[in-house]
Amino acid sequence: MATEQSTTDLLPPAPRRRALRCATAGSVDDGKSTLLGRLLLDAKAIMTDQLEHVEEASRRRGYARTDLALVTDGLRAEREQGITIDVAWRYFATPARRFVLADAPGHVQYTRNMVTAASRADVAIVLVDVRHGLVEQTRRHLFVTRLLGVAAIAVVVNKMDHVGYAYDVFAKVREDISSYLAALPLPGPIPEVTFFPVSALVGDNVVERSSATPWYDGPTLLSYLEGLDVEERASRGPARFAVQWVIRPQNETHPDYRGYAGRVLSGALRKGDAVTVWPAGLHSTIVRLETFDGDLALAPAGTALTVHLAGDHDVGRGDLISVDGEAQPTLSREIEADLAWVHPSQANVGVPYLLKHGTREVRAVLGAIVHVYDVATGAHTSGASGGLTMNGIARVQLRTADPVPVDAFATRRETGSFLLLDPASGATLAAGMVRS
Repeated sequence: MATEQSTTDLLPPAPRRRALRCATAGSVDDGKSTLLGRLLLDAKAIMTDQLEHVEEASRRRGYARTDLALVTDGLRAEREQGITIDVAWRYFATPARRFVLADAPGHVQYTRNMVTAASRADVAIVLVDVRHGLVEQTRRHLFVTRLLGVAAIAVVVNKMDHVGYAYDVFAKVREDISSYLAALPLPGPIPEVTFFPVSALVGDNVVERSSATPWYDGPTLLSYLEGLDVEERASRGPARFAVQWVIRPQNETHPDYRGYAGRVLSGALRKGDAVTVWPAGLHSTIVRLETFDGDLALAPAGTALTVHLAGDHDVGRGDLISVDGEAQPTLSREIEADLAWVHPSQANVGVPYLLKHGTREVRAVLGAIVHVYDVATGAHTSGASGGLTMNGIARVQLRTADPVPVDAFATRRETGSFLLLDPASGATLAAGMVRS
């Protein structure tokens, strides 16, 4: 007897793509919880029993329609029980792509949470209430997103139903946000910014196109996210490979085996490439690119593999491999960076820390705090006499005990970022972005 075939089964297989990492942020009552609930519901990413529970809870509360914000109510209940949640992670998939949503709190005291969510994001989804426009919390979200080099920003202009879907109101919000981003005194290119006129409550332009906005000819939010080409972005630029582990079995089967396991951070590695190993500056050639599924001729960004080099070299965990003929990292003991302090303790000049850059760890000292940023406006002081406290972001100068191969964060996010750790406890104190 024939079995019933689902709609999903009839869809062509989607190409294998890396999951899209999205950081979401919005001011209080802008409708972020409703937007996430609508996105999950209309993308069919909510289980039937979960939806039934939300519908029942909405009826008990006397709501005229299903309150999609209740999809995330469990997180709020946990907070009421005193459980600290820095960033709420949600995972879902469509036939076209897998998604990871990092939902960050929006208040100023949670700036460090926004830094956490945006630090590895491919796109930031920033929610704005069309009636209020560019408010202070929105400025903070946009500043942090811009500072952390997120390549794409999706500005969701929500509650369009409250202004009769008026184009001129939407256009004013778009103009204000574009002007604010363009005026921020930060290095690097301005990210790709796309604006969406949305009613998360009704579902306009979230997953399905709305007839209420005939003047809007852009994509829906979901189709935009499905189409972002983050693989191509990662493959651009010079190759960087971080050595995580040296593999030397030294057994009868593999007496001379020596491989360097890790991940291609950016660019691509090819068999036969002439390479340099940093920080020692050793020169060699790639003779083999080995993976669990077999050898490769080319390994693009994101590939986890074992690299084999010609000759015997002193290569260890924390080393960085680059391809000759391409732009090389800067080897330096003096690093200027933007530092986001995330720990309750205070950062002070002259205090020793541990700097973790990729898989490499070196001792470091905070040499100077050049200026502290105003997270709401992007402006900064001419200097900082005191230390740096939690949720503060500042331009600093660091001195390391050993040279570190770095790139400018604005050009190579993977090798332009680092963490500062407490050398005694190992606690994460700050996230840094190399500026020069």
